[in-house]
Amino acid sequence: MKLKTNSEIGLALGGGAVLGAVHIGILKAFEEDNIKVKCIAGTSIGSFIAALFAFGHNSQKIEEIVLNHGWLDISSVTLNKMGFLSNDKLGHLISANTNNRSFKDADIPLAIVACDIVTGEKIVLTAGNVSEAVMASTCIPGIFKPIEIGDNILVDGGIVENIPISPLKDFGCGIIVGVDLTHVKNIQPKNMIDVLMNTHNITQKNAAQFQVDHADIVIAPDLSSFNIVDTGQIPSLIEVGYKHAKMIISK
Repeated sequence: MKLKTNSEIGLALGGGAVLGAVHIGILKAFEEDNIKVKCIAGTSIGSFIAALFAFGHNSQKIEEIVLNHGWLDISSVTLNKMGFLSNDKLGHLISANTNNRSFKDADIPLAIVACDIVTGEKIVLTAGNVSEAVMASTCIPGIFKPIEIGDNILVDGGIVENIPISPLKDFGCGIIVGVDLTHVKNIQPKNMIDVLMNTHNITQKNAAQFQVDHADIVIAPDLSSFNIVDTGQIPSLIEVGYKHAKMIISK
């Protein structure tokens, strides 16, 4: 299946920490070629980008938000026995840029994937508070404290569906485009966080091999020259996403 100008798609934005900047470049290319995103789903960092886009922010605005907020702006140390960092600040950032609205107020249908750390169940969030959903989906186990929503104790959705294609099928989207950010080298670990990040990335990479089979089109750039934690790479990652999406469109 080909992706052409004026296509209407469902877009699944996968996880990958800092590599999520690729999503911004892809959205920029889609905007230029008038490819309409009719519904969107996100996992982990993909949920952050998806939420901003679903609430009307274009690629340029999302890029500004990302570049203006570093690691210390979206996380803080917490005295919690289930994680030593909190991503409450990330939740505040989403709230500020969505006017603290709920899923039902989104400009386009939005789904966010998280994992219940007790049952191992995939939880697809399509109702309620968007900022809480993003916090849950980006909650890397062992690093961030889990997020409680209803009866669920939630962590990063990359454990169960790193490329969130199934929610788009439930929405009834036509052409489904999945973005796979797992083609990356692990970093040489220097501390416990690096070890946990590599472990999480390996889990995502193994799961993604099966998930992409359910997409009509897969965007999977070679990110082997990048790593998952260096925020200084963001402008280059945006450019990679833009160029790769342009290649897919022009085929």
